Amino acid sequence: MSSEITPKEDCLGYAARDPSGFLSPFQFSRRAIGIDDISISITHCGVCYAEVVWTRNKFGDAKYPMVPGHEIVGVVKEVGSNVKGFKVGDHVGVGTYVNSCRDCEYCNDGFEVYCSKGVIFTYNHVDVDGTVTRGGFSTYIVVHERYCFQIPKDYPLASAAPLLCAGITVYSPMIRHKMNQPGKSLGVIGLGGLGHMAVKFGKAFGLNVTVFSTSISKKDEALNLLEADKFVVSSNEQEMLEVSKSLDFIIDTASGTHPFDPYMSLLKTSGVLVLVGAPTEVKLSPGSLIQGMKSISGSAAGGTKDTREMLDFCAKNKIYPEIEVIPIQYVNEAIERLIKRDIKYRFVIDIENSLK
Repeated sequence: MSSEITPKEDCLGYAARDPSGFLSPFQFSRRAIGIDDISISITHCGVCYAEVVWTRNKFGDAKYPMVPGHEIVGVVKEVGSNVKGFKVGDHVGVGTYVNSCRDCEYCNDGFEVYCSKGVIFTYNHVDVDGTVTRGGFSTYIVVHERYCFQIPKDYPLASAAPLLCAGITVYSPMIRHKMNQPGKSLGVIGLGGLGHMAVKFGKAFGLNVTVFSTSISKKDEALNLLEADKFVVSSNEQEMLEVSKSLDFIIDTASGTHPFDPYMSLLKTSGVLVLVGAPTEVKLSPGSLIQGMKSISGSAAGGTKDTREMLDFCAKNKIYPEIEVIPIQYVNEAIERLIKRDIKYRFVIDIENSLK
């Protein structure tokens, strides 16, 4: 007679148990490390708006208990026998996905996030072995090396965390649409976790950057802290008129309902607006596209190729997200503040020193 060995519940995390989304301590087990896996002691994890949407079952697919967090950084504590790209002690990151088919055209091109058979998200998703993935609000994680990223040793781990979702979500479409041409003009709609990174990348690429916000209160930080070239209150018709047909590109990070035609009128001929936020609907006049040969595109987080490139770019150019580091015991208050947009510009949980 054989008996099944139950994995040891040696991973401590914070989990939501129901659609209230309230997070509290939760003990669970991770899978045993495979030959291609690395085990990572998590030091920090960013707090994304996904933590509101999924923990509160806004998509109707919540799998409780749910351990969120997909901006994960830490230190390699163990590697599988077949691992070539990492060694114990390396600084590493894990982003929004932890598995894919590894065989389709998108996986083969380093765009695993668009895997034709469906990417496996870092939490609240069923992996190929039937287990539910659990994220970075936890002490450690086991991930196939393909979905892990080297973080340069001189880049602060706390600052690296938001790059794995907020950073790559804007960097990837900027590269794809050639928004890295010095002298071109970029508009950034919304100045939150994603928007502030779009501004930082835009300036590093040598672009002329205009920030659009409904709130005049963000003007000082947009111009002085983030060094944008111009700030426009989007509800001010005169200010909008003054920048008509002046932009080569727009990155739209706003998730609230907002009109699109006014922004399309700000693009030059053949200009492109890339949507990375998640408004409830997109409505615009066909004329906004037809007149001026303009286009609108969507983009999710980037693939492994873009993510590696972005991390190196940030280290080389000393690009750091603006963060507020918190203990995990504060995470429920942080999420309430995130809902109220009371954060400049990303919460990062100090897992290493607070989750014990």
